[in-house]
Amino acid sequence: MGTDDQTNTCSFHMSGALPAGGDHLGGTFGQSPTLDSWYPQRLRVELLHRNGVDADPLGADFDYAAAFATIDLTTLKSDIKRLLTTSVDWWPADYGNYGPQMIRMAWHAAGTYRIADGRGGAGTAMQRFAPIGSWWDNGNTDKSRRLLQPIKHQYGNALSWADLMVLTGNCSLELMGLPTYGFGGGRLDAWEPDDGTWWGPEVWNPHAVASPDEMVSRDERWHGQNGDADYDLQSPLAASHQALIYVNPEGPYSNGDPLGSARDIRITFTRMAMNDEETVALIAGGHAFGKSHGQVPASDIGPSPEKAPIESMGLGWHNPVGTGSAEHTSTNGIEGSWTPNPTQWDNTYLENLFAYDYEQTKSPAGALQWTPTDPEAPKTPDAHVPGQMNPLMMMTSDIALKVDPEYRAICERFLADFDLFTLAFSKAWYKLTHRDMGPKRRYLGPEVTIADDLLWQDPLPDAAGSSLDEADVAVLKEAVLATGLSVSDLVYTAFSAASTYRDSDKRGGANGARLALSPQKDWAVNRRTVPVIDALRNVQAAFTATSGGRKVSLADLIVLAGSAAVEQAARAAGSDASVPFTPGRVDTTQELTDIEMFEWLRPIADGFRNFVSERFEEFAPGVAPEAVFLDKANLFTLTAPEWTVLHAGLRVLGSNWDGSDVGVLTDHVGALTTDFLVNLTDTDLIWTKDDETAMTFTGRVQATGEARWRASRNDLVFGSNAQLRSIADAYAGSDGQERFVREFIRVWSKIMMLDRYDVNGHKRYGAMAA
Repeated sequence: MGTDDQTNTCSFHMSGALPAGGDHLGGTFGQSPTLDSWYPQRLRVELLHRNGVDADPLGADFDYAAAFATIDLTTLKSDIKRLLTTSVDWWPADYGNYGPQMIRMAWHAAGTYRIADGRGGAGTAMQRFAPIGSWWDNGNTDKSRRLLQPIKHQYGNALSWADLMVLTGNCSLELMGLPTYGFGGGRLDAWEPDDGTWWGPEVWNPHAVASPDEMVSRDERWHGQNGDADYDLQSPLAASHQALIYVNPEGPYSNGDPLGSARDIRITFTRMAMNDEETVALIAGGHAFGKSHGQVPASDIGPSPEKAPIESMGLGWHNPVGTGSAEHTSTNGIEGSWTPNPTQWDNTYLENLFAYDYEQTKSPAGALQWTPTDPEAPKTPDAHVPGQMNPLMMMTSDIALKVDPEYRAICERFLADFDLFTLAFSKAWYKLTHRDMGPKRRYLGPEVTIADDLLWQDPLPDAAGSSLDEADVAVLKEAVLATGLSVSDLVYTAFSAASTYRDSDKRGGANGARLALSPQKDWAVNRRTVPVIDALRNVQAAFTATSGGRKVSLADLIVLAGSAAVEQAARAAGSDASVPFTPGRVDTTQELTDIEMFEWLRPIADGFRNFVSERFEEFAPGVAPEAVFLDKANLFTLTAPEWTVLHAGLRVLGSNWDGSDVGVLTDHVGALTTDFLVNLTDTDLIWTKDDETAMTFTGRVQATGEARWRASRNDLVFGSNAQLRSIADAYAGSDGQERFVREFIRVWSKIMMLDRYDVNGHKRYGAMAA
């Protein structure tokens, strides 16, 4: 060993220009192509672990409700309103008031909400991240949030970005004269982009003429053409166009067709859970303020925040013309204001819309808009040039309110009664900005009590009487098991009650016992629960008659019955385990249940119960049931191990909606064993599809061809997906049984408690029994 040997070794490693070899660096961690580039159709199980505690700088123990309670809301609102009228040079306020642009920021943050899957909305401040923050329709909302940064820093983590954005919208409305309907805090910020929500089939087109971030097309999300009888928007989408919050303000296909625009408006706002009156109130109310900006063609505007150069520090849409702001501002390309006084709440938007005829014109940026034909029509002051007066402006989506018969009738009522319009807009704004927050119990702050309980908040009655004690629980468990109802039926019914929960908008769940009400009791997937609920009502009545005045709600009894069945199933598998139970659920009424809104929770497929609608392929062409299953696991806030354990346990407990043996990979139904995972991963089996639909499969012994099991796609995915199979292996081994029972009970308890906001408060990372 000498100098020459050392030199030779060094020369071997340094043969290229870089220390690790090679003459250039080809890529780094996370750069394309990645796994999704190579296998775009793979089931992205890892999405279940996004936005977890590891991404959260505040940690799992941070109590936002307690922190928010330290804020003096009156002082905070005063600070916000002071900021709204303090113009800064780098982004001057239109008319000296940032209120209108802050309304737009809050409106666009909340307007991503959609009723079909509950995703979107202002609740996590996703407007801070791509893709939403870089949608063309959100142009310059980055400036609004940057203007609010001093307020955010002043109040720190006691005030989330999500709450600040909505509250600033409220303060803006109040500052300009609208009495708001109330404000509830309690929104918890996300800490990383949402890479899972499906925003539509269109993709970005880097070569688009209008803008590097322009959407490709709206046609991939629509069936038929506007005006056709079969014209419809793909579910779960609400927005009419990729990268828009609502509809194209220039009309469908930018064609200036007001009636066609009305069709798009009705579909889009309905998908946002708004009826016609709320739709008109939001459009007419929002357009009472501020202006639209269209001084510079989109092709001249710089890239969105996500594509902007690093020195832009997160700000996008650089405008190279003049100062790039103030009178040179360009956002959606349409230029002008709707009213003569854009910073005052009044009825002049509707007055001007109906008092004058309008003709199509073009903005300086080339966008289609409408101007009064009467030269004597009122003018609106320029937002920045003193003494300059400009013509009023209407969008095609405004003229739509005038030509659609239903919208027109509502407008005329609002025109005749300004107080009615004021209340309608206040309530519609409140709904828009709170729709994704779930029950009012989750709201924080002194302004919550201003608003009544509203049907869209899925209200629950107050609990009556004292809570069940341990002795009551023991008596009820014994009574339930004495009915002769099977473990499978009891587990199935309890799970069905909880299965409607979705964390996206905090709706659904077992509390309220809506499983026994319309529409849920009439769903095909819930038919198996009907006789069980009838039997449990008898248990409920008997308990009331003999308990000395104590009562049990049907909601509590359904969950308790399922928990008793799980304990019995664990004993059958050799484990003496106890399932936590937290009483306090209440029974709601049919009158407090909005049937139309709850109908949106009806599943077209539910992998946990092996349910696939007969019309699944019609409803979801090209979508695999296991993809819908992953979607459900996400709405349940499950991790991949939790998903695997819950599914495996439900299968051996016989949880199929129709009582079939598909996927029930055990000879001991009703015992909480690992049999599903053991048999699914059995290497002596070979699985073949039963027919060309590839929806069900048969597992045969390879050596003999004997048919051993049948299973669905929702079952086989736990053996075919590499990530899920690795988890299955962890429980299928000889040491997995006790851990499996323990974990199943933990996850079962989590599912039963997801909607217990009276107990869980504002917990983000799991909901467990107290």
